[in-house]
Amino acid sequence: MAAIDRVLNLADVHRLAKRRLPRAVLEVIDGGAGDETTLAANRADLEAMRLVPRNLEDVREVDLSTTVLGQRMAMPFMFAPCSYARMCHPAAERAVAEAAGRSGVGYIVPGGASEPLDAVAAAATGPLWYQIYLSPDMRRNEDLISVVRANRYQALVVSVDTPMMPYRERDMRNGISFPLTVTARLALAGMSRPVWAKNFVLGNKSAGFSLTAARRAYYSFETAMSGLRPVTLDDLGWLRARWDGPLVVKGLLGPDKVREMVSLGVDAVVVSNHGARNLDGVVSTASAVRSVVDAVAGDLEVLVDGGVRRGIDVVRMRALGATASLVGRPYLHGLAAAGPAGVARVARLLRDEVHVALAFLGLHSFDQITPEVLAASSAAAGHGLNPWRS
Repeated sequence: MAAIDRVLNLADVHRLAKRRLPRAVLEVIDGGAGDETTLAANRADLEAMRLVPRNLEDVREVDLSTTVLGQRMAMPFMFAPCSYARMCHPAAERAVAEAAGRSGVGYIVPGGASEPLDAVAAAATGPLWYQIYLSPDMRRNEDLISVVRANRYQALVVSVDTPMMPYRERDMRNGISFPLTVTARLALAGMSRPVWAKNFVLGNKSAGFSLTAARRAYYSFETAMSGLRPVTLDDLGWLRARWDGPLVVKGLLGPDKVREMVSLGVDAVVVSNHGARNLDGVVSTASAVRSVVDAVAGDLEVLVDGGVRRGIDVVRMRALGATASLVGRPYLHGLAAAGPAGVARVARLLRDEVHVALAFLGLHSFDQITPEVLAASSAAAGHGLNPWRS
């Protein structure tokens, strides 16, 4: 039995990833901004929430599916857009798309994806969305939207919380910069994980081994990140006029401008602090969900990411009013640990934990979750340490 098949939770998956990745690379994935207080709060505020079980229910059959933007999804969570898949496995986003579809999980392909959008779409068998970072070059934006449309991505997710490159001290200390260059420090880190170094530098067999594979892979990431700029309501109107599918705005931490988004025809928002990677000291996503849900008043769907490490966290977010949760770092850990099989294992662990939670709460389906499953004291904010900090 492979090591990935023996893991019991996402913390175990993280430990496997830690064995395979150089420390500097693992910290790119795990790290946050500043002192990482928001990174800790994303977990602590979820863990502070307590649920109230309901007994005397026949829960031999439990339905884990839910509807997101009119599409029935087998799982009540999706894989969030994370731009570092290529650091974890040479097949990168193609591997994630393949495993996600096989597991019944939707996948939001990141704007900094290292794989071509048509190749990712060809590997996908499940719901596939695309995250866009708007460039100052509007022609480039139009061309990208055309590619997304041509490859039948079902929703467009525009990130509005990254007006400039963030300041991440862990990456600076480790000599990690973008565009990615192989510095002496990174080369030394790679020597400690020779299998990773070979895969990272040369790429994968299906794409053809090449000494420039890593640099080529990060070209699109560099392109997306080099043109970061503030996104305005006018930009959302511009997007709405050019994209006729579901339009999702990612990066809200409060109700500001939500009603204007409704008027512009936005279909959903994602409550997110960018995995606590942009600005330290902001509110956790769990503490922000309810204010956004109240503000949209049922006119938009609300999704949420940040801190989900257990299936019970997906249940907690739903009880706060979120349609579904997005999961980021854990599937990257799975990808690093065992490629597509590791991603599928992460999905299975979360699925089983959601199932167990619903059964013990006396619920027959995920859609039955209401705020009443939360204890009255569960809104209390907490403070804790990042359990994955090296």
